This record gives sequence, structure tokens and C-alpha cells, in this order.
Amino acid sequence: MAKKKTGTDNNKLVAENRRARFDYAIEETFEAGVMLVGTEVKALRLGQANIAESYASIEGDEMFLINANIPIYEPASQFNHDPKRHRKLLLKRREINKLMGETQRKGRTLIPLKMYFNNEGRLKLLIGVGTGKKAVDKRETTKKRDWDKQKARIMRERG
Repeated sequence: MAKKKTGTDNNKLVAENRRARFDYAIEETFEAGVMLVGTEVKALRLGQANIAESYASIEGDEMFLINANIPIYEPASQFNHDPKRHRKLLLKRREINKLMGETQRKGRTLIPLKMYFNNEGRLKLLIGVGTGKKAVDKRETTKKRDWDKQKARIMRERG
């Protein structure tokens, strides 16, 4: 399981898709830049974004973030953006080709996991390549999480 930068060192988290790791088995992650307009950046700096229902898609030779909701920035009035427009993702050509190959395999999909500003102030999107989990796998994940909570509680009580 190869991993790239995860976006956790000193980065300002804007949005996180917490349900993604429950619904999908994430096999590999990629960090992509996002092409934005000015009012989108202002709205994101306020921490307003929702990527829970979004997905990444390859259209032609480019990759896009679809259905991500970045609400309008009120002070901009008439110069605002469309909240659910398709946003181009900035990846290297070989990464796009690799992702194209991954999605053509059976059951693979591209899921946005986190949206954050990196140390340089640029917006990044962590994309995971994953397969959908079946109901049995989801129940198993829930059982494991509950057992870990219970185990931690017991360890705290016994010192």
C-alpha cells in the first residue's frame, strides 16, 4: 500500500470526508492541487466547505472534482462563484495516467478524503483510490472501533 504526503503536518484542515474510510477500503492516496477563483479561496479560508458527497472524475486528459460544495462568499456580492461547479484538479500527467488505469479496473473509485491548506498557503486535496465495502465489512469495522474504545476505557480504569 503506497502512500504519498498525507497532509497532516501543520496544515489547516478545511473539510474532511469522515465517512469515506467507513464506506470504502482506501488502497492508495494522492495529493492534488485545486484550481480555484478568488471568492472560493476567501470562502475556504473561513472554513466553509463540504466534500462529503463529492467525487473525482477523469474527463478526457484532465481530472475534476465534482459536486464539492464551496458556499458563496457574501461580501463579494455579484462577483461570486457557482457553489457546486466542477473544479480542475492539478496532478502530474503520470499520476493522472495511473489513476485512469486504476479506475478502469473493476470497482475502483476516486474519493476525496481531505481538503486543506498546506504550509505554503495552497489548497490541496487528498484523493483516495478505493473499493466499496460490503455491509459485512462495515459491520466488522464498527465492531473493531467499538472494541478499541472499550479496550481504551478498561486500560484507563485499571491504570
